[in-house]
Parts: sequence; C-alpha cells; structure tokens
Amino acid sequence: MSSRPTFGPPQPSWLPPAPDPARQDLGVAQTVLRPPTGATLPLSQLAPEAALRRLELTVVRRLEGFLHGDHIGLLPGAGSDTNDARPYQPGQDDVRRMDWAVTARTTEPHVRDTIADRELEVWALLDVTPSMNWGTQGVTKRDLGIAGIATIGFLSQRMGDRFGGLVMRQDGIRRLPARSGRMALYGLLRSMLTEPIVADNAPGEMTLAKGIEQLNRTERRRGMRVVVSDFLTPGDHELDAAVPPDWERSLRRLSVRNQVLCIEVIDAAETDFPDVGEILVRDPETNFARYVNTADPAAKQRMDAATAAQRARVATAIRRAGAGHIQLRTDSDWVADIARFVLGYRRVASMLHQPPQGVAR
Repeated sequence: MSSRPTFGPPQPSWLPPAPDPARQDLGVAQTVLRPPTGATLPLSQLAPEAALRRLELTVVRRLEGFLHGDHIGLLPGAGSDTNDARPYQPGQDDVRRMDWAVTARTTEPHVRDTIADRELEVWALLDVTPSMNWGTQGVTKRDLGIAGIATIGFLSQRMGDRFGGLVMRQDGIRRLPARSGRMALYGLLRSMLTEPIVADNAPGEMTLAKGIEQLNRTERRRGMRVVVSDFLTPGDHELDAAVPPDWERSLRRLSVRNQVLCIEVIDAAETDFPDVGEILVRDPETNFARYVNTADPAAKQRMDAATAAQRARVATAIRRAGAGHIQLRTDSDWVADIARFVLGYRRVASMLHQPPQGVAR
C-alpha cells in the first residue's frame, strides 16, 4: 500500500491537508503532501542515447511480423540467415535452394533452409494511478517509470522495430499507437509526460490486473511487453510471498506468447521510512488514513519490515510469471541500473523466458 503523509493537525476528511509554510521549497518532495501539477523530468533527460549505444536488449522469443528485421521470425518463409541443410524432398522443395556443397559430400541431394527475420514490436504499459504521483528524491515514481520506458525504447530500437504504449489511469486506458523510428519514440514519451495527473481518490475501477489483461487481449502480435508500475494493489495487505497478488495470473498469461519485462518503481522513503515525527498517512487510492509516529523506533522497524516483505512478494510473483524484473529507485541512476540488468540479462533470458511445455517460442 502506498501512502502520502500529511503534516500538521488533523483536518476534516472533506478538506485537503493544510500546507505548511516551512515546507514550500521542498521541490518534488511536495508530492508527498499533494499531487504534482506536471512532469518532474524534462524530455531531454529521460535517457542519454550516447550511453546506450553499446548495449542491446536480448530478445529470445521468436516474433511475428511482415517486415524483414534483425530478429528470428516465427512464421516460415525465406530469410537472410542460413539454417541447417536437410535432404531434398522432390516436388516440395525449390531446386534453387539446393546446397551443392553438402550434396557433393553426401552424394545425396540436400537443400539449405533459411530463417525468416521479423521486426520487433514492443508495447509498454505505464501505470499512472495516484500511487505513482509522488517522490522524495528529485523525481516522481511516475516520471521515473517513463524514464525506464525511454531507456528500454532506445535499447530495443533496431531496423523496422516499432514501439507503442498504453497509459493506465483509474478510469480507463489510453492507447498510443506503435510506430517505428527515433522521432516516433520521442513523440510517445512526450505524450506520456504530458498525460494529465490523476487526482487522489479519483473514481474508476481499473486495476493493474485489468490493464495487463487488456494489453494481452488487444496487442496480439508476439513481441516484447514492458509493464511499468509500483505493483501495489489498493487494499491488498498480504505480506506472504506464497499468496499470489491478483495481477500475477494476468502477467503469466501475457508471458506465454511474449517476452515480458517488469519495471518496478519505488521511492527511497518507501523502503526506509524517514523520521519526521507524527504524521497522518493517507492512501491516495483508498480512504485509508492513520496517524503514525515515525520517531518511534519500534513503529519504524515494523513499517520497514512490512515494506521489505511486500517488495519480496512482488519480486517472487514476477519471477513465478516468467518475466524479467528491474527495480528502479528515485534515489539512484536509472540508466546505470538498467545497463547492469541488460548485461546480466543476456545470460538468463533464454532460461527465464522459456515458454510452458507444449507452447512454441
């Protein structure tokens, strides 16, 4: 459960919290008191392209498509990469594909198969619900998630590849069509940055599980799927990792046909609650409110332990679903964090994204 602390004396539930004049220069940290009014990160700082040119995001799933690209295709057909030679089947194989070198060595006619290349289609689901609207270290969780999408976009852009997005609000989902090219990616990121801020306790029934289901249902072509969220479900107080969250089954279904990457965004104050005295903690997505004395070591220890258990449960659920997992923090360099993930991802991607028994790659 995410929270937004309120300083000062208790206020009636129908009034917004009274601002403290001593805290008017907190910058982005003001988002813990009230929703932000706009983006906290300019488009030019989302992801430095120069730092990403030598990295490449590994794609191990076979892809569908119509354009010839740089990835292994799922559909049969001619391609640019040669495959193994096999015996010639009269009446079925084209004699122009005859491999004369193998035929001469074996004295039997052989043909050379080719692998069809296909373009990669990446879709990113961005959670912009109220729990993503705050931060204490210079950037909000929402804008950090957009920076993660920008970094993945730059890493996955190759010939013919397309990038699209879904923006999940409390009242529905906005679809940003998939297009190819660097300028199209910048346009998508600009649209995400200028998306109106969702107010606290905004009406709506959209959840992360429903958002993932819609992504799986509407975007049928195989490819890479990126889910960006804090993975916090309103009203879910479960801390046992053996109990799956409601979005795990949807994520597992998404992983059957696609290569899925989950970007979990968290704020430093969520994992190590600061000592700011007695505050009123409010959930921006529910009516939960409670006073907490953060100066009490026992109370702080219990809150930090609950947060650690909550994050461990999220990591376990993502791993069970067969998806990649990146955790980005508002107090660290997200480009360096993703770069470290990509370098290690090459070794584990083929095992992590192994499809279930009986399902083709």
